[in-house]
Amino acid sequence: MQIQTKFHGSIEIQTDQLWAFPKGIPGFEDEKQFVLLPIEGNEVFQVLQSTETPTTAFIVANPYTWADEYTFDIDDPTVELLKIKSEEDIFVLGILSLKQPFENSTINLQAPLIFQAKSRKAKQMILNDNRFDIRHVIGKGGN
Repeated sequence: MQIQTKFHGSIEIQTDQLWAFPKGIPGFEDEKQFVLLPIEGNEVFQVLQSTETPTTAFIVANPYTWADEYTFDIDDPTVELLKIKSEEDIFVLGILSLKQPFENSTINLQAPLIFQAKSRKAKQMILNDNRFDIRHVIGKGGN
């Protein structure tokens, strides 16, 4: 399947690369299908690219890289939606807001993206947990 992307131009992707977001992403509820794309020469960051809207793309990364004590419970609606059976079924990413200089960029720890590897479904879950910042500065390193 050929898609247009924000950062990679026109690319070919396979259906097994697709991630279904049944409820979309808050603020982007109509965007139901995404793909995770690598950033050449960078192992830390990826692009979460909509397959429908080329301009809808987010830079994402593993939040545990910057928040050592990051822990939360996945709510029942998310467990049911993603059909999570065990912790091994999932991985977590956070959306970044890029700033200049780069060290001032932030990652959203209040609304992690939960990916269920077996079902290929994902959801952004809002935590409402005051222990975590919506704009955690990545230049701070781990907690």
